[in-house]
Formats: sequence, structure tokens, C-alpha cells
Amino acid sequence: MAPSTVARMLRTGLYTAIIGRSARYYQSTASTMDDAAQWAREGADEGAVVVAETQSASRGRLGRRWVSDAGNLYFSVLFRPDATTLPLLSPLVGVAVARAIRQVAGLYPAIKWPNDITFDGLKVAGILAESALSGARIEHAVVGVGVNVALDVSADPETAETAASLNDLAGSEVDRSELLRRTLQHMDALYLDLRRGRSPIPEWRRWLGTLGQRVVVTHHDVSNAGLAEDVDEHGNLLLRTDDGQLLTLTAGDITLRTVQGESVANA
Repeated sequence: MAPSTVARMLRTGLYTAIIGRSARYYQSTASTMDDAAQWAREGADEGAVVVAETQSASRGRLGRRWVSDAGNLYFSVLFRPDATTLPLLSPLVGVAVARAIRQVAGLYPAIKWPNDITFDGLKVAGILAESALSGARIEHAVVGVGVNVALDVSADPETAETAASLNDLAGSEVDRSELLRRTLQHMDALYLDLRRGRSPIPEWRRWLGTLGQRVVVTHHDVSNAGLAEDVDEHGNLLLRTDDGQLLTLTAGDITLRTVQGESVANA
């Protein structure tokens, strides 16, 4: 995905009101998240996009390492939300990515709460949202997306059993430029809807593969197990524990794993 291809797509093939109206492309950078945050501090307009071919210091939730080799898709988008829309940005972007994968790769992915895009339990994309505050005021938020398009999962023991690439799953080469274009268009439409008061949560709920599954969630070394029953209007997970309690869990620094084929007790 050459710089000229990205620039041409954003200039002539992207029909959006907010997202992608300004963009920067890097052959290599440390982190598109950091680049977008710096651009925000310099006064960039909402919807600015940073795209990179590779990243040397990319990260996922909880500071986890994210493999950022060439041939995949890495980008971050700048938002200037209010307190109402801020918690809905990650679900919104999750819906946009899932829609685009369905359209471009011909696959029907699922979302693992809160922000992984999976196919048959294997991770194909991840989303990271970070915000900057000044007192009680939200200065900006940046949402980063990484999609495994051509990732060689066998090259890294950490990803071999947990991740998959779209090319392998689709059995053909997925057009990264088209995947980016469709994702940004869906983000734009969903964000316009959100600003008009229409939440992405109902559709996000339909993409969630976590619901109805038995899971173990861990927060600060305390684990609870039970049924992932639903999500609320803010995207929080409603967990029905084995002793009947209904816990409301925010994403934060929670880790979640699905439990299959075994009985789970509250821990």
C-alpha cells in the first residue's frame, strides 16, 4: 500500500463528512496512536487519520505488544468527543471494522468483548482507544486499529495459536486500501449517527460473540466466572456469576477469556 495509493484513495475515493478529511501516511513510525495524539495537540481537526506500513512501538490493550509487520493495516483516528460519546467510540469502531471485513474479505467476524475482532476464536484485528483530559474536559481521543491482513502467524510463537490473517482465511489477497476505505466510511456514518443520538451499541451487540458464553474475567488479580449475559448502553459487560449476582464490568484493565467444555465456578 504505497503512499500514493493511500493519498489517492483518501482524496478521490473517500466520501465522508468527518473521518479521513485529513490524513498522514508513514512508511514506518513508532506508533500511529502517538502520531495522532501529537497531531491533536497541534490542532488537527476531528477525523484526522494516521496510517503506517509498519510500527516499531505499537501496543494493544494493557500495554500488550502488537506485531506490526509490513503487509497489514495500521491506522489511528482522532476524535474530539464529549463525555457521552467517548465510551462509545470503541464499540463504534468495532462495528465499522467488522462491517468492512465482511464486505472486503467475505468473512463474517465476531467481536470479542471489549475490542478484539475474531474469526473462529482467532484474533484478526484489535482496537485501542486512549483519551487526553484537561481537568474534567476531554481534549481528544484517539482510536487505533490493527488488522492482520497478511500476517505470518507461524513466525511468532505468541501469535501462532491465537491469531489469524485475513488472506489465509479468505484464501486470497485482501485489498488493504479498500479495507481502509470501507472502514473509514463506516466509521464516518456511525459517528454522524452517534452525534445525532443514535448509539452503535445495538448493532455492536449483534456482532458480539462473547454474549451467551461462559467466561472468566480478571481484574487486579481477582477473578469472577459466569455467563456473559449482555452489555449495557455504555458497552459494559453484564456478567451473571454462578451464585446469581449480576456484575457490571467496564473494559478498563480487565482481561477476559472464554471457557469451553468445562464447568466454571466463581473464583
